[in-house]
Amino acid sequence: MAQVILGENENIESALRRFKRKVSGAGIFPDMRKNRHFETPLEKRKRKAIARRKQRRRNFQANR
Repeated sequence: MAQVILGENENIESALRRFKRKVSGAGIFPDMRKNRHFETPLEKRKRKAIARRKQRRRNFQANR
């Protein structure tokens, strides 16, 4: 859980920036996006298959 404690004489904007950095570093946003909508098993298989194809293509391009 990301938590930011306001320091003495610290404004909200800087605390918000620190909070955003902590949240992005903890990897909360991708997890939140993944769980935003229910995904059927078929949709999950399709998404993973597409990701595997993209990964293979990237690896093939890098090895040339």
